[in-house]
Amino acid sequence: MRPATTRFWWRIHHILHPMSPLPSSTTSVQIQQLYDKGLAHASYAIRSGRQVVIIDPARDPQPYYDFADEHDAKIVAVIETHPHADFVSSHLEIAQETGATIYVSKLVHASYPHHTFDDGQRISIGTVELHAINTPGHSPDSISILLMDELGQARAIFTGDTLFVGDVGRPDLRESDNVGGHSREELAAQLYRSTRQKLMTLPATTRVYPAHGPGSLCGKTTSLDLDSTIGKELKTNYALQPMSEDEFVRILLEDQPFMPKYFGHDVLLNKHGALPFEDSIRAVPRLFNADELAPDVLVIDTRPAAEFRLGHLPGAINLMDGGKFETWLGSIIGPQEPFYLVADSQIALDTVIRKTAKIGYEGNVRGALLTPQHLPATSPETNVDQVRERPEDFTIVDIRNRTETKQPIFENALLIPLPELRERAHEVPTSKPVLVHCAGGYRSAAGASILQAALPGSTIYDLGEAISTFQPQAVH
Repeated sequence: MRPATTRFWWRIHHILHPMSPLPSSTTSVQIQQLYDKGLAHASYAIRSGRQVVIIDPARDPQPYYDFADEHDAKIVAVIETHPHADFVSSHLEIAQETGATIYVSKLVHASYPHHTFDDGQRISIGTVELHAINTPGHSPDSISILLMDELGQARAIFTGDTLFVGDVGRPDLRESDNVGGHSREELAAQLYRSTRQKLMTLPATTRVYPAHGPGSLCGKTTSLDLDSTIGKELKTNYALQPMSEDEFVRILLEDQPFMPKYFGHDVLLNKHGALPFEDSIRAVPRLFNADELAPDVLVIDTRPAAEFRLGHLPGAINLMDGGKFETWLGSIIGPQEPFYLVADSQIALDTVIRKTAKIGYEGNVRGALLTPQHLPATSPETNVDQVRERPEDFTIVDIRNRTETKQPIFENALLIPLPELRERAHEVPTSKPVLVHCAGGYRSAAGASILQAALPGSTIYDLGEAISTFQPQAVH
């Protein structure tokens, strides 16, 4: 608890990391971080007096309304640091509901009502000001927002996907023609200049509040911490160390994670603004009989792997509800592809529908239903002892990401990362039983079900969580 004499006070809402203390000041402002662990997404509510500004809101606007109501305050502005690729923002819905003004860079060319917010522009909220800083690199239209107190001192910088704790945003998400056709090398060079010429020149005590934390696919080595300072990042962030622009570009582009199929779709959706969240949830059709399912539409079965193996609908993909459900849904399924959702309770079904909407896929759901009574397909149990003693009896498919496979677990395993497996299933030899593994068991359930549907007549085994009992092979 901060001392009662300190009027400059900050709050952060998440489970893992308490807020680092700030120096005392004569300014009264409150910052609330709202953190979605599933998408590793951080949004912010800033309050000064009875005015609130929201930065990079998630798809569900209710937490921001609750924050404003709790403090008898009004949401007056919503700021988007850029059109996000990994989640759908509620900026348009909040503006329509509250009358707040949306601020975004003119380079976004947003189609919704907004005010531009670029270098030299500022917003007053209570006794503080928010200054726009153009920081292109992760995207050509990225901005950061600098919070200045009434004495003109920099107190905090909201960096969006430009600067993370321990990392910077990846520059390779805008190469497709439908999202601008910007080369990764061009954006990486812009990011070098944005960090060196703008962010790194801020006072060392300036707090850093990024839009993402660990596990986000918008970066590659993000720290477990969810906030930092400019001074700490100058000392510890690999991307802010002294190096030439060419070296920065080379290092940044190495070993970037895969790009989910839905990323480009969400960029465009965020440029236009999404439909209201709860209305979109209610519009998802609820089905009551498996006979209503069209035979050519994919089924996503969200139950635990053990239940799926005992019985499931033919051709279903076992994508278990879990911490990263929405990311893997948008990595395996394309943004224009319809599918059904299956869960074993109404609460579980509502949960996965809401997660589906967080990435803008609720319109793809042809129908949602509870687990049918008749589940004709089954999956075989894996003899782990046989795998351990005679791995050569199997065609082993390693569906981990490429960076993970630098530590192989089985010799001669066929590497096909999970996001590519549906398209590359025909590459899997079926002369022997097929064994699928990942790093911990979650992905292999999906991978095995994909191959079971794609390779009819073949025996497909899921090594599951037993993979944790196998040691990586030495690399020579």
